Amino acid sequence: MGLFDIFKGKDPQKHEEQGDMYFIASAFGEAKLEYEAALEKRRKAMSNDFKIPHLQNKIQQCMEALAKGHKKQGDDLVKAGYFDDAREYYSLALDLAQDEALAGELEAGLRNIESLQAEKYGRDIRDFDEAEQEDVAGSVPESIDEYSTALYNSLPDDIREAYLNYGANFNKGYIALNRGQFDLAVDELSRALEEHPEPDSRIRLELATACLNLKRFEEASALLEEFIVHHPDDLPAYQVLCEIYWETSRFESAQRLLDSLSDEQQKSPDYCLLLGGTYFRAGKYPQAVSLYLEFLRDHGWNSDIAQALAGIYETDGDLKKAHELYGKIMELCSGCGARVHPLVKLKYADLSMAMGIQDEKILEIYLSMAEQDPDNAAVYYRKVSRIYAALGHEKESRRFQLIAVRYDGVKSP
Repeated sequence: MGLFDIFKGKDPQKHEEQGDMYFIASAFGEAKLEYEAALEKRRKAMSNDFKIPHLQNKIQQCMEALAKGHKKQGDDLVKAGYFDDAREYYSLALDLAQDEALAGELEAGLRNIESLQAEKYGRDIRDFDEAEQEDVAGSVPESIDEYSTALYNSLPDDIREAYLNYGANFNKGYIALNRGQFDLAVDELSRALEEHPEPDSRIRLELATACLNLKRFEEASALLEEFIVHHPDDLPAYQVLCEIYWETSRFESAQRLLDSLSDEQQKSPDYCLLLGGTYFRAGKYPQAVSLYLEFLRDHGWNSDIAQALAGIYETDGDLKKAHELYGKIMELCSGCGARVHPLVKLKYADLSMAMGIQDEKILEIYLSMAEQDPDNAAVYYRKVSRIYAALGHEKESRRFQLIAVRYDGVKSP
């Protein structure tokens, strides 16, 4: 059976059995989609209002499990200080929640975020005013401390403890790195490494990342090669080193590096993406496709692997397969209540247009993209205009053509 055959043509019982397998594996989004497919097919075989309690109950259990998972992610983000992201997860969970008590907890969580943000906003304004009045050289605003706290709170406990012990120079460098101030990051992290030159120091990883962003590839690779000797299980280090090898066209070095990983590490999606990325950048498209298809076959659906595979199909000119995969990613994200990445939506819509598919669904995607990416709104509105014209709505087509002109100030042809 081909990769794409597994998503269609099954009878209701097969859908339900697949849903049970997903549920046991805690893949509740995928389970929900399978149960819904089973329910829909059973209803079509009977009547649309026919009640099938056991399937409806399974769907509710999936929704409740998804809601609890989203709430947990929201709770963790609140602790780390990422309030906007936490609000999104709480809202997703609230849409899915079936239990009144859980819904009440989520509503309380949303109110708490509003309170915390209001308090933080007021405090930052006061601190800024005080700093302006005092004009003390070298003073650090409270917002920097909060940013630092949020960064460290997002780390695993052992790494956070190590980072907190590296001192002031490391702290300045680490903040600069995460803010994209790479020259400053290199200076401060180099000082920190002089203070903590231990062979297993994690400062090397952060300094190498800063060097990579400045295209100082030799320095970065030397730091990482030494780091990996003492941290052979640290996949983020392998990712940064692979990026260096890709940038310098050292694809065989990247493959040898990945071959050195343990058998357990080579079963992970991260390993698959790094090896597939190496094949892709070396122009070995068939090897990359085979690798990704094998992973999906052996380990089940993974949206990151699927997106990488779709990108290869698109680059290699197989627009139909790329379009189908981007559509499946969107469908599965919607099934579990997760946000669909804007790039996936845009790829799907652009490929649809290239294949002559112009309908309401594609129109809605471009309208949403115009809101999310206002810098390119004129481009999206012109595509909306084209779709309306294809659907026979000339008045709406002209209206959006004028909106596009107003957005970029250039009269369209």
